[in-house]
Amino acid sequence: MSRAEGFAPLDDERHARWMKFASWDRTYFPMLVGLTVEDVRTDYCRMRLPFRPELEQPAGVVHGGAIATILDSVVVPAVGSAYTAEHRYSTVDMHVQYLSALVQEDGIAEGWIVRRGRTTVFCEAELTGATSGKLIARSLLTYNVGAPRT
Repeated sequence: MSRAEGFAPLDDERHARWMKFASWDRTYFPMLVGLTVEDVRTDYCRMRLPFRPELEQPAGVVHGGAIATILDSVVVPAVGSAYTAEHRYSTVDMHVQYLSALVQEDGIAEGWIVRRGRTTVFCEAELTGATSGKLIARSLLTYNVGAPRT
């Protein structure tokens, strides 16, 4: 069950901007693992990590680095939903709990804001198996927000 219903829709401009996350004109890291945004709202985002054999480690499960990548990335639109495109923010702390293996299925991550401060944003994220519905990993993240770039 999605947490999306608990978050307000974004205005059209912000929604359009964040739905394009991970589909830029040049290649950035989230594109290398194939992340796609499925939903974005005020303080919330849902992304998909499509399964590819290249994301596996030799034991046949999706690498923990790919899982950490989507958990870190899914909160970016959630954080950014409150700011202009000129604002900059970055991860300052991230804790990941790997609860189960992701094996030959897409991963679905949901990320949301727990609390916003003046320059600090506290977030949570979870990854589940798209087919199995199994909880794969959880994350607590802290982001720093800087002044808009001029």
